Amino acid sequence: MSSDGTDRLGFLIHDAHRLLRKRFEARAASYGLSTAQWRLLARLVKDEGSTQARLAEFLEIEPISVSRLVDRMEASGWVMRKQDAGDRRVRMIFPTEKSRNAFAAVKAIAGDIYDEALTGLSQAERRALISGLEKLVDNLGEGEVPSAERVAS
Repeated sequence: MSSDGTDRLGFLIHDAHRLLRKRFEARAASYGLSTAQWRLLARLVKDEGSTQARLAEFLEIEPISVSRLVDRMEASGWVMRKQDAGDRRVRMIFPTEKSRNAFAAVKAIAGDIYDEALTGLSQAERRALISGLEKLVDNLGEGEVPSAERVAS
């Protein structure tokens, strides 16, 4: 194994993700949504009218799990379902005004957390980190959405 630290890459990425998620969950807890619900909400705000099947693919969970997640979120006023005009079997999911407002507030929380996480890194180091992670995703993403689209969304 290499002595340049790459042997720890997976552990570092996992730990960084875990710590970011824990910090986010603690600060966004007042909204009463799970991490999966926040991920679904973020996707809907950026891609309104997604189908449950597409959301299941994005969240990497079974469609029945998305259905239950959406059921709970709809009952709490976070999302609404609408029939697809072209195919009545397809149900599209839309964010409500409540979720759009919460998303804006939580996006600010996430920005603060990212600033904390990147403390001590220069702008050049931050750009290098993001560029390196984008390249890593591109290298491993065979057939998936290109990283520029993923980052923009």
